[in-house]
Amino acid sequence: QVRLVESGGGLVQAGGSLRLSCAASGSVLGINDMGWFRQALGKKRELVARISSGGMPNYGDSVKGRFTISRDNAENTVYLQMNSLKFEDTAVYYCNAFVAQAMAEYWGQGTQVTVSS
Repeated sequence: QVRLVESGGGLVQAGGSLRLSCAASGSVLGINDMGWFRQALGKKRELVARISSGGMPNYGDSVKGRFTISRDNAENTVYLQMNSLKFEDTAVYYCNAFVAQAMAEYWGQGTQVTVSS
């Protein structure tokens, strides 16, 4: 089992920045990809960014050039630096971890990001 705890959400004005953190605990040695998804009110959950255990990132089209994902394997933590935030970035952001060996996926409880226009 993997437990994910997010932090860093909040209210920010458009054009501002926020940094999200997600700390993993439990069976962390088996974690492959870690990432962030988001779900806005009335919309489907979508990929924001994902990073492999080797540090290879992958971004959703809507955040490319504005968001940066990084990972500290020693601390079992993944970060999401969000710059040039837009109103449409408002959503609940969820941390995600994938364990390939178990074909298991884990989710955090979510953290609210609200961007005021």
